[in-house]
Amino acid sequence: MDFIESLDPQILLGATVAIVVIVAAAYLFTSKKAKGSLDAENFKDFKLVKRTQLSHNVAKFRFELPTPTSVLGLPIGQHISCRGKDSQGEDVIKPYTPTTLDSDVGYFELVIKMYPQGRMSHHFREMRVGDYLAVRGPKGRFKYQPGQVRAFGMLAGGSGITPMFQVARAILENPKDKTKVHLIYANVSYEDILLKPPEVWDGGVGFVSKEMIQAQLPAPAHDIQILRCGPPPMNKAMAAHLEALGYAPEMQFQF
Repeated sequence: MDFIESLDPQILLGATVAIVVIVAAAYLFTSKKAKGSLDAENFKDFKLVKRTQLSHNVAKFRFELPTPTSVLGLPIGQHISCRGKDSQGEDVIKPYTPTTLDSDVGYFELVIKMYPQGRMSHHFREMRVGDYLAVRGPKGRFKYQPGQVRAFGMLAGGSGITPMFQVARAILENPKDKTKVHLIYANVSYEDILLKPPEVWDGGVGFVSKEMIQAQLPAPAHDIQILRCGPPPMNKAMAAHLEALGYAPEMQFQF
């Protein structure tokens, strides 16, 4: 099942901001915990078996796991470190969050935005089916347990959507998880929006403001958490907005 194609929440996507409120639930989950394919200490090579161009600078890369029933073994909301070569042939390592979960057996996928001057972007731009990617993990401080909060408020910018997507998807695929998800997603332009289901957008546009956060995200409370992931300037601005709106530090987490 392709989650991106099957997802049908209430969606608002914009040229500079996108808002998604997800309250539905899908019903895919694995009944048995399989051993993960990752190594936290050493890089392991995974074969690229499919590359799908999503836009002029975004592609989805599918990598094969050791067996058709293998799982990646990445805890929800954590990430992997990928190693490649930049345009000068020098090693470069960068963290990425897969858009797949352990309910996707036999493979994992990365949605990558390739920047003109990005060192790791060069490596992905040059990758072809049959090539191998060196991966190490899992890494990250975020630990998710179903129902740990009543609601998540998510503030994402650019490729910062990927950990939000992973957490939201895990919630949607667990029929016992009633956690509500509210997402504000900002981009420079409509073309920069990653993982967008609709082809046409006629909703709101603008910078993410205090008023927008107040209107779209859950109000400060002991049983909610605000997740942030985006470029440093955005993270700094969102932290200031949240503080002004009364969100305590323990109500926030930055990927």
